[in-house]
Amino acid sequence: MPVRARKNSEGRNPTSLRRAGRPRAATASGRIYAELRAELISLQRKPGEALSEAQIALSHGVSRTPVREAILKLADDGLIDIFPQSGIRVSRIPLAALPEAIIVRKALEETTARLAAERATTSQILALHSIVERQREADVAKDGDAFHQADELFHATIADVARHPGIWTLIQQVKVHVDRYRRLTLPQEGRITRAIKEHEAVLSGIEAHDPARARTAMEAHLERLLRDISITQTINPEFFDA
Repeated sequence: MPVRARKNSEGRNPTSLRRAGRPRAATASGRIYAELRAELISLQRKPGEALSEAQIALSHGVSRTPVREAILKLADDGLIDIFPQSGIRVSRIPLAALPEAIIVRKALEETTARLAAERATTSQILALHSIVERQREADVAKDGDAFHQADELFHATIADVARHPGIWTLIQQVKVHVDRYRRLTLPQEGRITRAIKEHEAVLSGIEAHDPARARTAMEAHLERLLRDISITQTINPEFFDA
């Protein structure tokens, strides 16, 4: 005869209680991972900076277990280096990996720009204009974070207009280090203003329903990221792992 699991004083199965607790632990780990990832990509936590599991756990009000899970996942992403003898540090931006990631992104976004020009509706074009206007406002306010958010939205929306939002999801997986590098380019004199003009050129091609023009404008926009690598490394050598 099977042995029944004992119930607690409330009549609930202890095994069920343990299972019920797992999603909370997973949620804590996922939340910490997302917050740390955002801080790492935005360079709030600088390359080479030391991290403390204990301090992160304390600031989030959790045990070290979900923090450790988040740290391991970030290490898999290449954003954190774990040294058995000397602790945890924010990884430096791998210089050799940038060109390949940018080339992959460029190839995919040339496609979404071309398809968006073929498929864009009037309301979608207006939405893209609105996003570019947000970028102009961020430029005037000298708000790099607001510009970055609007920039991401612009590119993601083009993928939506192209009816291939999954392409943007794929791009996000390959551009982690590119985003960190891009954050270093934003403070450069005139960089945001130039990026907005490049976005306007892409949008102009989409609005004209000219696939070749939209694709070429996107190619030129992302090609700049390749050209600016050396300049950005020279300005911030301590952030790169050559």
